[in-house]
Amino acid sequence: MKNKSYARIHQSKEYLSPLGEIGCRSLFGGYSLTVENVVFAMVSEGELYLRACEQTEVYFVKRASQPLLYNKRGRTIELNYYRVDEGLWSDREKLVQLSMDALFSARREKSRQRAQQRLKDLPNLTHSLEMMLWEVGIADVRTLHAYGAKRSWIKLRGIKKGLGVQVLLALAGAICGIHEAALPAATRQELVEWGQHYEQRQRR
Repeated sequence: MKNKSYARIHQSKEYLSPLGEIGCRSLFGGYSLTVENVVFAMVSEGELYLRACEQTEVYFVKRASQPLLYNKRGRTIELNYYRVDEGLWSDREKLVQLSMDALFSARREKSRQRAQQRLKDLPNLTHSLEMMLWEVGIADVRTLHAYGAKRSWIKLRGIKKGLGVQVLLALAGAICGIHEAALPAATRQELVEWGQHYEQRQRR
C-alpha cells in the first residue's frame, strides 16, 4: 500500500505543480501534501483527498465523494477531506482549481489562527518572555515573525542586557514552530556565532 501511496504522491506533485513546490510528510497514518508548510491535501492508502472548504465542499458533496476516515484507538474519525475520484483526475484543470481553492482556504485559516495565537503558546516562549516581548513592542506572533529572531533578541537586550544566546535560539525555534533543540545544526551554529559576536561588540 505504501508503494501505491508513493505513486499517488508523485502523480499529485506532477498534476498540481501550478500550486508551487509541494512538500510531503507523514500524518494521520497517511501523508500530508503542503505548499509552504500549509496542508491542503492528504494521501491515504493510495488515494488523494482534498481539504474541504466552501468551494470544494459544494463540488464533493454534490458527487457524494468519500470522506477521509482515520482510525484512532478503535474509533473512526471522519476528517475534513474528500477523495479525488478518477473523473476528477481526468479533468486536470478542475483538479488544479479545486486544489488551489483548498490551499487558499487553508492559508486563510492558518493566518487567522496565527493572529489569535499568543506568544506564550509558541514553543520555547514562557510567560515572562512574552511579557518582555510585549514591553519592546512585540505583542503578537505576526510581529515576532516580521522582526525575526535576531532583531527581536536585540530589542530584548535593550531592556535586559544579560540575555544570552539561549534566548536567541528560543526565539528562532518559536518562529519555526519547533523546540530550540530541534533547530538544524547549521542554523544553530550560525545563530550562536552571530550572537556571541554581537555580545563581544557590545562589551567594547
